[in-house]
Amino acid sequence: MSQGSSLMLDSFWRAAAYCFRPKVIALSLVPLVVMLLVLGGWSYFYWTASVAAVQHWVETIGWLRTMFSWFGGSGTEGFAAGVAPFVVLVLLTPVAAVLALLIIALLMTPALVRMVTEQRFAMLAKKHGTGLVASVVWALGTSAVAVVAFVVTMPLWLIPPLVLVVPPVIWGWLTYRVMSVDALAEHASKPERDALLQRHRWPLLLMGVISGYIGIAPSIVWASGIVFTIGFVVLVPLAVWIYAITFAFSSLWFIHFGLAALQALRAEQGEIPVAQAKAPDVLPSQTSGQLENHPDNHLGAP
Repeated sequence: MSQGSSLMLDSFWRAAAYCFRPKVIALSLVPLVVMLLVLGGWSYFYWTASVAAVQHWVETIGWLRTMFSWFGGSGTEGFAAGVAPFVVLVLLTPVAAVLALLIIALLMTPALVRMVTEQRFAMLAKKHGTGLVASVVWALGTSAVAVVAFVVTMPLWLIPPLVLVVPPVIWGWLTYRVMSVDALAEHASKPERDALLQRHRWPLLLMGVISGYIGIAPSIVWASGIVFTIGFVVLVPLAVWIYAITFAFSSLWFIHFGLAALQALRAEQGEIPVAQAKAPDVLPSQTSGQLENHPDNHLGAP
């Protein structure tokens, strides 16, 4: 097994273990609250106008009018009124998903990096290769590209095989581009970051795609809220929270991978002793007090 594959699997189980920590669960509620406030405010001011605009657009589609005339009726207006709210929700879904990723990148990831650093990499020097402004610009630019890709490829989602491929790949690419940089922002210098992203490009991209497929779960819950409108108020917030916890898992996965890879790179370059990089890990079952007193606490497991 290659170094990248071994590191990817090791980081996976560590990230999964961290997701059961109360602090991670509490952090996952922050995007839920922010998104509900933002989307609730948007809906209050713009929902009616958006639905009306989409309804007007549907009513002006020539082939729909032709189809209804073939059946001896002029039901385009009724059809438009029924489908317009659904179309608005479908258009809002990728925007809400990207908003959740941005919130996690800006609010959750720094807290998660600190948590992992305290437990495993307390002795890893911080070179601050990517500043806050650069991280925000990078996340916004990458997310804008992803939103465009989501919107452009939406017609392909109606084709059963492609709906299982296109959204997760786009989401995986976005996750990989944003979280790889955020995971290394505080500790790696720019040359180190570029070297690691080049060396581990394919494992990181695969991690992003897997994260994209994991993200399908909240999409199913979201769709259930649309189909079963009676449970919309409950199912959609539930989907948002699942988005947040899956994003937290993805962020932790990239953090564990990135910092371990950075530590290995510095050991190769002689910046830290090889023995330090290969010191035995602390078992996950150990308490936080044991971790603090362990001589290798900076390399301990979650």
